[in-house]
Amino acid sequence: MLESLWYRIWEFFYTYFWEPMFTRSGYNPINTLVYALLLGFGAIYTYRYILKPLRIKIDQNMFIAVTLMVIFGSTVRALVDGGILPENPLILTPGIFFTTFFIMLPVIVLDAKLKLYPRLTFGWGLILALAVNYVLVTHAKSWEPYELTLIHTAISFIPVLLLYKYRPFDRLYLYATLAHYYDIASTVVAIHFYGYREVHWLENILVQHFGAYFYYPWITIILLVVYYGLKYLVQDEEERHLWYLMVYVLGLGPAIRDPAQLVLQIGG
Repeated sequence: MLESLWYRIWEFFYTYFWEPMFTRSGYNPINTLVYALLLGFGAIYTYRYILKPLRIKIDQNMFIAVTLMVIFGSTVRALVDGGILPENPLILTPGIFFTTFFIMLPVIVLDAKLKLYPRLTFGWGLILALAVNYVLVTHAKSWEPYELTLIHTAISFIPVLLLYKYRPFDRLYLYATLAHYYDIASTVVAIHFYGYREVHWLENILVQHFGAYFYYPWITIILLVVYYGLKYLVQDEEERHLWYLMVYVLGLGPAIRDPAQLVLQIGG
């Protein structure tokens, strides 16, 4: 009886969590919900019990530090998909998020304790980002995907930046918005030009019905709903900035990873 229960638990875990990491079959409703909850609880715990006691503000410095670590983590993920690094749960999605977090956290704490923040954090992030991108550049086969992604990104940034002249939302959320428009550009290029498949279950259904460019109105609506939801539901400004940072990471991660995969000419 006990063995049968453990087998069912393992079968459930294997089907919805373990196997998708190695087969690139993507997200499903169950692991999407679990990962979202882990992200939410992780963000709250990090803010309340680590960053706040260390008096580290969620500001532009934190966004820069996180950007460097996202570049590192997302590029590592692409190098795994390209067969340059071996498959390992610690550097596959979602493991790479935890790995990057625990690589970054001790340096931030040390930085704050030594009253050097953000110098050590920036330096450490820059070293890691440059190291993995050196590997990427030396293994790249075509830079055309980056060119197409940057063209789409530049065009989509124009209306966002023009709208921001009227200050309709916080500056930190502007960074999150731009990260997601970069992500949209990389996703559209991957799907529309190179035949990639969307790995998120809901977006995959929408893309099949409306095409890759449907991402622009779809993500725009989500960004608006999230912004006003956070504005009215999260009263503490600093904690709200943390959620902006999480939105930023969710956009920037795939935005960095997708073009990196494409320059390695990975099939969709």
